Amino acid sequence: MRRALPLIFFALGLVALGVAATVMLVPNAGQVTTSNVGGPFTLTNQDGRRVTERDFAGATHLVFFGFTHCPDICPTTLQQIGDVLQALGPKGRDTKALFIAVDPERDTPDALKTYLASFDPRIIGLTGSSDEVAAVVKAYRAYIRKVPTKEGDYTMEHTALVYIMDAKNRFVSALNLTKPADQTAADLAKVM
Repeated sequence: MRRALPLIFFALGLVALGVAATVMLVPNAGQVTTSNVGGPFTLTNQDGRRVTERDFAGATHLVFFGFTHCPDICPTTLQQIGDVLQALGPKGRDTKALFIAVDPERDTPDALKTYLASFDPRIIGLTGSSDEVAAVVKAYRAYIRKVPTKEGDYTMEHTALVYIMDAKNRFVSALNLTKPADQTAADLAKVM
């Protein structure tokens, strides 16, 4: 028995260490974790009015970076976002999608207004100075880069992620647009 006592104490010590590690390292059930994605901004909407992130608090909203001269990804994504908003039905009545222009040189409020007229009216175009746009891109941990083309023009590389932000302007997750709109809407409704 004397030889077994050290082994028993050792085993009890391992169990206590395992319990302590579990308590310290596993987050509490139901605890909401937030990330450092998003943050304060001041931009100009397609109607020429200055807005901040606070104007979109109070309801789940989407954020997408793009530009009006984008040949395919941006218009396709905006159409998909519109389809998801439609599929939400009455639950999505207050849901907005922010289209933040990464090409402030060409994407003026008037250019955004004309461009977005083809999409769901809940999609709001936002632009600003180069510094204001760069600050929002940084806050959302997105990526943009101006790329010259052979024709002497340029295009914009950018993050094509659609961010889901909650009513308190906190990042929830990315919107999965690989599913049909009704399934994506059902997934979105779960986090609203």
